[in-house]
Amino acid sequence: MRQLMVGAFIGAVFGAAFVVVNAHAPLPEPFGVILSILAILAVCAIAAMSVVIRRRDQRETPPEPASGASMFGRGYRWVVLAEVVALVGGIAVLRLLRAPEEANVAWIALVVGVHFIALAPVWKRVSIGVVGGILAVAGVAGLVMTATPAVAWVPIVSGVASGVTLLASSTWAVARVASSAGASS
Repeated sequence: MRQLMVGAFIGAVFGAAFVVVNAHAPLPEPFGVILSILAILAVCAIAAMSVVIRRRDQRETPPEPASGASMFGRGYRWVVLAEVVALVGGIAVLRLLRAPEEANVAWIALVVGVHFIALAPVWKRVSIGVVGGILAVAGVAGLVMTATPAVAWVPIVSGVASGVTLLASSTWAVARVASSAGASS
């Protein structure tokens, strides 16, 4: 459970980063600021819920023996390595093709989405694949939009939407752990 909480927190931090970095024009400035504040508050809430759950679990149950299986084992490391190569290589190709700068966030959303899809069987969690699918679609939509007059909206479609998806899924995961821990009490 600890690894799940760490994963949810990491997802929330990256989700907030997607929102904060991309919640700008063409959105009205006050709306972008509000979205950024809400994203940061969501990360704080997820962190607080994680601490409360961990403390409650430490009081109520003996520590689990180490199973040797880690969410962040060899499969995870291979997926992340492929993700880094795809991110760096893809952004370099976009630059060579003189793609609009907005294409970068779309590419990042696509690669992060595919990364989650690849992690779904590694972690044996279908929900991660669903999140990955949503991010991948947001990334593809943004890449298509870079060739249209709507290019200014790519950071919203690919960045903010991806961030909100990560924040929502992280909140859902932590709330699910909280409710299952509360139900077992």
